[in-house]
Amino acid sequence: MGSDPAPAPARRLRLRVAIAALLLAGLAAIAAQQPGSPRGLAICALLAAAALVWGGQALLRLTAPQPIRADEPAFGLPTDLDACRAALLRLEALIEHAPVALWRAGAGEAQPLNAAARRVLAPGRASAPEAVLALLRQAHGGQRQLVGFDSERGHERAVLAAAALTLAGEEEKLLALMPIESELEAETLDAWRQLVHVLTHEIMNSLTPIASLSRTAQALVAEQPDADPDLAMALETIARRAAHLVEFVASYRSVSQLPAPKLEPVRLQPLFGRLRQWAAADWQARGGEASFTVEPATLELMADPDQLEQSLLNLVKNAADATRGLAAPRLAVTARLVRGGRLAIEVADNGPGVPAGLEARIFTPFFSTKDKGLGVGLALVRNQVHGMGGTVRYAKRASGGACFVLTF
Repeated sequence: MGSDPAPAPARRLRLRVAIAALLLAGLAAIAAQQPGSPRGLAICALLAAAALVWGGQALLRLTAPQPIRADEPAFGLPTDLDACRAALLRLEALIEHAPVALWRAGAGEAQPLNAAARRVLAPGRASAPEAVLALLRQAHGGQRQLVGFDSERGHERAVLAAAALTLAGEEEKLLALMPIESELEAETLDAWRQLVHVLTHEIMNSLTPIASLSRTAQALVAEQPDADPDLAMALETIARRAAHLVEFVASYRSVSQLPAPKLEPVRLQPLFGRLRQWAAADWQARGGEASFTVEPATLELMADPDQLEQSLLNLVKNAADATRGLAAPRLAVTARLVRGGRLAIEVADNGPGVPAGLEARIFTPFFSTKDKGLGVGLALVRNQVHGMGGTVRYAKRASGGACFVLTF
């Protein structure tokens, strides 16, 4: 590879030295051809002296150390104070607004480096900031691990990465916390949709002929006057169970075959009014109360109005079932703006809440904490909310009870 070309001033100086050398060589040749002409020799001597002065000045300038211009970078770094300050501010802005939470950790506690890190520890996010700091302290350089922490929006999972650094002779760690809860939920939902679709398809293919043949066999047995009653009872049981399984599988098919949401602006105040009309009388009849609050009353949301209403109805129904045995059941459904300009809808009750250790499973299809539950309601809610671009979490409350948070 060739060397970089010299700057333009240096090239000009080198050209002057070369011209002076050529003039000296030419004058020496002319003088050699006129040994007997003093005038010619004098002229050649004068011209040679001028060439020497001109070329010498150029040579001195070429060999003298060149000052670095303030507006030119040295080794790619700005040398002007204002340029340095602008570069530093730009770097600080990039770190401050990075979409990943960054910390630095030395001998003491981990220190947040940007807004994303401060938001994790701020009120309204991590329920126990000290638990997050403990995770950061335990991270080792070069390590990547999946971690989780409880927040007011529910349990959140993230990837924690750590890099070991030595700065000014001191050991430090750079830590990055990257939330991936939404991505994991999306992958899980897609996997469950595919599984449920395959299972329901195969089961329906087998159940349909069983149900049809059992009804046909029942009709044939009924035509025989001396038919065995045990056979008739067996066929009736097969037909009844087959019909129940068809209905059962059809309910699960709704989880994997939801219609695409039709998004439009939805006023939450009228929607909450319809929910109040549907639910308030039942809660009052049981000696309780149900409140529906929108703050401010003008809140709007881009969503499918039918799917959003169905999701909230399912959550309200679950709250009614969870508080069925209480003397004074309470339901609070609220919609408000939260940090970051996002809209959150909370459905909270004063029931027993989700049993400890089952929080991560309640949205899984086929899983239910109820004795006779089908495990479809919450799975359907999560599918509908995700389809509208939102998330749904189960959040623990200090006062107890269950709280589901829909965030858009």
